[in-house]
Amino acid sequence: MNQNNKIATVFGGTGFVGRQVVRELARAGYTVKVATRVPERAYFLKPHGTIGQVVPLACNYRDENSVRRAVAGASCVVNLIGILFEKRGSKFRFAHTELPEIIAKACRQEGIERFVHISALGIEKSKSKYAQSKMAGEQAVLKAFPAAVILRPSVIFGPDDNFFNMFAEMSRFLPVLPLIGGGRTKFQPCYVGDVADAVMAALRLPVEGNIFELGGPEVLSFREIFQRLFEQTGRKRRLIALPWGVAKIDAAFLGLLPKPPLTVDQVESLKTDSIVAANAKGFADLGVKPVSMDTILPRYLTRYRAGGVFAGESKRA
Repeated sequence: MNQNNKIATVFGGTGFVGRQVVRELARAGYTVKVATRVPERAYFLKPHGTIGQVVPLACNYRDENSVRRAVAGASCVVNLIGILFEKRGSKFRFAHTELPEIIAKACRQEGIERFVHISALGIEKSKSKYAQSKMAGEQAVLKAFPAAVILRPSVIFGPDDNFFNMFAEMSRFLPVLPLIGGGRTKFQPCYVGDVADAVMAALRLPVEGNIFELGGPEVLSFREIFQRLFEQTGRKRRLIALPWGVAKIDAAFLGLLPKPPLTVDQVESLKTDSIVAANAKGFADLGVKPVSMDTILPRYLTRYRAGGVFAGESKRA
């Protein structure tokens, strides 16, 4: 695909993965329309491109005509919108099922060449509301736009992630950390830069109508992830197994917070592994070689060490 003078519309461009995707699209020469409810919140993305290359665009997600105007004139569309917990006015069904369908229909109506939709790994087996809404969203997208490319990443890590950073912050204040369900849930963490590269490959390669499961080079249990975290931060904390039932009780109270660290639905999600299936297409099929966690984690987790990033320097001095 010749990317010069191409226009891309990105939904969810201000998010953790979206920022990286906008950067890569601009670097590849696209004019990027960032469809968002509040354009001012996307102004920080403008320096990722030249003057006028990254354009925040007001879009009412609940208005089909507004969504259609956002994709009009684009050669490709990327949807990265997703939420980790529900709150008033923000529900899984709309964010993960209804909105992707609206975007997919708009892409079909406007004759968009390529539509890439970001889903999640392990949703076929999970009974959580999050997973079920994601699965329904995939089905709705493929029904409305059969040529769509769907990417299913495992947990995504990177400097601004809400996974390793959250647990590292918790380890600063808590002497004990919980292992929900005994910490046996398996993950295959992938780097945010690799996910962005996968999006770019999906726009470039002849992979229409395919589903790709994205996982990094390592499979770790929840317990092993904590151990890797402790290695990087230099903080040792006691880990206590928390049965599923007790975890749901705790999550019921934590879920009342404005930005809950854990919800009942997330506990349900943790009952299902987030790893790539043996016969699934993945990074390799997109020409992307995922980097290891040990390559990236030290770049941003060292700030959680006692004494900060220069803690080791004082000892050597």
